Amino acid sequence: MGIDVDVIFKIAGVGIAIALLHTVLDQMGKKEFAQWVTLLGFIYILFMVASVISDLFQKIKDVFLFRS
Repeated sequence: MGIDVDVIFKIAGVGIAIALLHTVLDQMGKKEFAQWVTLLGFIYILFMVASVISDLFQKIKDVFLFRS
């Protein structure tokens, strides 16, 4: 009854990749692209977290409504 470790590693991996891309683009002088990459990475991670929270609410709903 815990969160899968896979999700945590996926979020960390995406975060590291986005940070690396942001740094490279920023050093190249492409600040606008770096900001877009960061924004898209944030949105992607937000959808990942939203799906985990959706699963959590479904499990809570199943427990309290006694469904299986």
